[in-house]
Amino acid sequence: MAQYLFNPPEVQSLPIQGKEERFPINRLFFVGRNYHAHAVEMGRPVDKSVERAFYFTKSRDTLVDSGATVAYPPETQNYHFEMELVIAIGKPGFRVQEDKAHELIYGYATGLDMTRRDLQLVARDKGRPWDTGKDIEQGSVCSEIVPMEGKVIESGEIALEVNGVTKQKSDVNKLIWNVREIIADLSLYYHLQPGDLIYTGTPEGVGAVVPGDKITGHVEGVGQIELTIGAAE
Repeated sequence: MAQYLFNPPEVQSLPIQGKEERFPINRLFFVGRNYHAHAVEMGRPVDKSVERAFYFTKSRDTLVDSGATVAYPPETQNYHFEMELVIAIGKPGFRVQEDKAHELIYGYATGLDMTRRDLQLVARDKGRPWDTGKDIEQGSVCSEIVPMEGKVIESGEIALEVNGVTKQKSDVNKLIWNVREIIADLSLYYHLQPGDLIYTGTPEGVGAVVPGDKITGHVEGVGQIELTIGAAE
């Protein structure tokens, strides 16, 4: 049996609705600019006829459960929320055809891709990686996984409130690249594996939060999410 210099990290996992077992996490993938109105508000409109979807990743140890209170992160003055539908992958797949993409789906969740927007925009404009703007400790929030094996979600309200005030409200049917397209395209780059989570993108209305704010959100037919912003460290 292997001996380690120090204890290795614990397995990251999420609760599964209606089950005692937890869903072990493998990788966290994020689709960038996947709602037209959000792409416009970010100053980067998307023309699907000539562009492919693009992705970024975040460390799985950035993941926290819905309901958590997290510290306002260091080195930012503009900490943003992004509400997203999350796909939970349950079977391996590589170079998957769109009409077979549903076979990889274990279920769905609701998620928050928290972002140091000031750092992200500086990196974007200088052509640098987004890591310090996106790969934030406790910056990937996810609800329980709702089992929906093989089901493709094509519509449903997605919304977010801060302190009870609606900030984001749209519909999953406005995704530029839909669930099937995302899975098929991402599988051209990676051997998708059980435990992978795919955050599918956020609608317009992203904005800043400050310590003391409470974020709540939902995706119709999937569930709700909560996050409280604590004091800065």
